[in-house]
Amino acid sequence: MNVTVQSIKFDADQKLIDFIKRKTSKLEQFLDNIIEGVCYLRLENVEDEANKVVELKFNIPGSQLFAKAQAKSFEEATDVAVESLRRQISKHKTKTRTAVSNHKELLSSEDEF
Repeated sequence: MNVTVQSIKFDADQKLIDFIKRKTSKLEQFLDNIIEGVCYLRLENVEDEANKVVELKFNIPGSQLFAKAQAKSFEEATDVAVESLRRQISKHKTKTRTAVSNHKELLSSEDEF
């Protein structure tokens, strides 16, 4: 899986980019056919010190998963966003398994006629 990291209006250091790629690569344990991923890093202009925003967008066959997190550090926001994507992958897999099993049941019931 290829993950592209884009920092908007600042330069991210290599340690942060490696951290994000390492965290997002763990998502392949849950879904092995992820096509590509894009990570956007931004600094918000807010009074709060939790002004680091991480947006993750992953393309999978037939769908696109998106997660956005805001925290005091990019690492913390990445952890939250990756966990959100992991839950979305779990839901996606459950839906596709249910659809496939329902389809098989319909096919087997049509064969009985």
